[in-house]
Amino acid sequence: MNYENLLIRDNDGILTVTINRERALNALNSKTMLELQRFFGEDAPGRSGLKGIILTGAGDKAFVAGADIKEFLALDAAQGQAMAQRGHDIFFSIERFPRPVIAAVNGFALGGGCELAMACHLRVATENARFGQPEVNLGLIPGYGGTQRLIQYIGKSKAVELLMTAEMINAEEAYRLGLVNYVVPPGEEVEKAAELIRKIAAKGPVAIAKVIESVNAYFQYNEDGFAREVQAFGATTGTEDFREGAAAFIEKRAPDFKGK
Repeated sequence: MNYENLLIRDNDGILTVTINRERALNALNSKTMLELQRFFGEDAPGRSGLKGIILTGAGDKAFVAGADIKEFLALDAAQGQAMAQRGHDIFFSIERFPRPVIAAVNGFALGGGCELAMACHLRVATENARFGQPEVNLGLIPGYGGTQRLIQYIGKSKAVELLMTAEMINAEEAYRLGLVNYVVPPGEEVEKAAELIRKIAAKGPVAIAKVIESVNAYFQYNEDGFAREVQAFGATTGTEDFREGAAAFIEKRAPDFKGK
């Protein structure tokens, strides 16, 4: 597929997807959101040999500095609700993707950018990264899942404070709160994310997909996460991967998983 605002590089099954709107600090306009929807909904699922995906932003100033506010000005309430629902659907497709998706946060991750990073499974931040949900400064609230996922990562009390004050936090504070997994010097974020994907790729692919599915179920109001875990465990016991993994453990060798 051809993309205008996404640059995609494949390095031995690890896809680096760069949001390429550097002059606009990689803001999420409607075209970029549509391309993310196409990539995660149509393109990525059909790629053979895919180990994982790294999401990052062009340049060294911003991962994504927010949504394109100019596109909001003509919205009425119904249109605003429809836009938020589309954003939720796209970010759910990232959160539910069966291979690891890691945000390599280089610079500002604000508003929709913070929400995009939180929709990924893991986050690697540069030392100069900044996170925040500044929507209340505009008389808005986050619309792409920010009020829900921020609580999941850092707890209600601190999340409500950041959502209501619109204050930014730096990478070290984000790490301390549990919002990011690693903090690295600028320029090392993509390689650190790739290192994590290579480590995960050595495990059973079916099992990794079931981990993602089961963890996500914990946060879904209409799901029983424990019941989903039971189902997922049962599904993995019937796989070729489990038989190979068990045999490799007994024989004291590295497993050769096939994703079956």
